Amino acid sequence: GDHSLTQGLKGDPTYLVVNDEGKIDNFGINAVCTHLGCVVPWNPTEKKFKCPCHGSQYNAQGRVVRGPAPLSLALAHADINPDTDIVTFTPWTEQDF
Repeated sequence: GDHSLTQGLKGDPTYLVVNDEGKIDNFGINAVCTHLGCVVPWNPTEKKFKCPCHGSQYNAQGRVVRGPAPLSLALAHADINPDTDIVTFTPWTEQDF
């Protein structure tokens, strides 16, 4: 799948996730590292997010797999309007997937 950076909730950089079937997943991943707030780029070769500031790593769903980040990346619901194909992010209120 692919991860494309977009503008999410409150203007935060948020990844739109395209799955292996070519469809947009129903969640976005906030790109702000939970350690000190750097923007975390997606590494397509390794299929994970790698923070350039202090080395934190997150899996394809934004879960922290290597610190120093204390928490996983924040999620947002990604709702697609079928008539316009416009994606709207809304707050993720659940605890986890």
